[in-house]
Amino acid sequence: MRATARRPLALVLGARVIEVVRALAMEDIPVAVITPTGDPARWSRYARTVMTHDWMLPAERHDEALADRLVEFGKRQAAPPVLLYCSDQSMVFVSRHRDRLADGFRFVVPDADLVAAMEDKARFARLAAAHGLPVPPTVVLDPRLPDPPDELFALGLPVVVKPTVRDASWARAAGSKTKALRLETVAELRDLWPRLAGLSGVAVAQQSIPGPETAVVSHHVYVDEAGEVAAEFTGRKIRTIPVEYGHTSSLTILDDPEVARLGRQVCRELDLRGVAKLDFKYAPDGRLYLFEINSRLTLWAHPGARAGANLAATVYADLTGTPRPQPRATRPQLDWVHPKDVLAARAHGISTAEWLRWLWRANPVKGVWRWDDPGPLLGMAAVRLKRAALRSSAVDVD
Repeated sequence: MRATARRPLALVLGARVIEVVRALAMEDIPVAVITPTGDPARWSRYARTVMTHDWMLPAERHDEALADRLVEFGKRQAAPPVLLYCSDQSMVFVSRHRDRLADGFRFVVPDADLVAAMEDKARFARLAAAHGLPVPPTVVLDPRLPDPPDELFALGLPVVVKPTVRDASWARAAGSKTKALRLETVAELRDLWPRLAGLSGVAVAQQSIPGPETAVVSHHVYVDEAGEVAAEFTGRKIRTIPVEYGHTSSLTILDDPEVARLGRQVCRELDLRGVAKLDFKYAPDGRLYLFEINSRLTLWAHPGARAGANLAATVYADLTGTPRPQPRATRPQLDWVHPKDVLAARAHGISTAEWLRWLWRANPVKGVWRWDDPGPLLGMAAVRLKRAALRSSAVDVD
């Protein structure tokens, strides 16, 4: 289905994009998605066009062909679509092929060197040092060395080790799908070191900032072409799965002026344009430390829009020359919850009954599920049932 010339299509790239789709739908923006098979957004009533792409494939296996495919799609539309990206892989893809994609799309993307630094934690460490950003003390680790460098021990324990590329090689080294590992002792550090040799890139180690995941806060912002903040909100995590360094399963949008102030300061220092999510953590002494910057839309897009700051729709408005969404005062607090949060709550020591009471009191925005858009949850459930049946069949055959 083609969008009309009056309302160009918004093409959303990446995985787990349903929250961006729903943020756009709040402003009646026509949406197409290009996501992996099984992504919940594929079954949304708001997705007018659905295309398939596995964003986890190595870039050299898909970049050129995908760029050609997208440009061809863009040129078939009545008006150039707006391109929005929602994963690290799709962000890097758009950055690398910005000149080619500009032939068929409208989009905003930061400077190529800045995108590369945000994607690569080793380069980000060097960028942060050059600009005096408030990151924890950091050491870049070369796992090809036979022993951990002295600088690593100088950080003091505990330390947090993160890969520059989070792929299957990191999952094997870490022994899980966690984003990072916290090492408490020298023995743990020396035990991990030989496993890092299998990484597809280098790693970084940072001084650990004490405190739970609820001390992790974020600034979400869209900086327009003139360098002005066009829309922003702040929030913090409630729970993650796994408990430490996991994926967000519940969150809250709240007004934190200090996080917003520091986030704007970092954006000005880097001369950043476009959308960004800046992750900070409060130390016990109240100081804020910057962990990372993701210059893309995230699952926070929909709850942020419901709270009054629709980043996705504001970007769309600027790129299409239409009025921005009517500004609304950000609600003092708005929660969001993913279906997996019941498992996260259990891992946090919260009973299902307690979790259900919280769900009733908080009445959060539901991730994936909505009564007026049930397809994503039903489609996701059907895919999982099918996978379970296939695994069962394989066991029976064996």
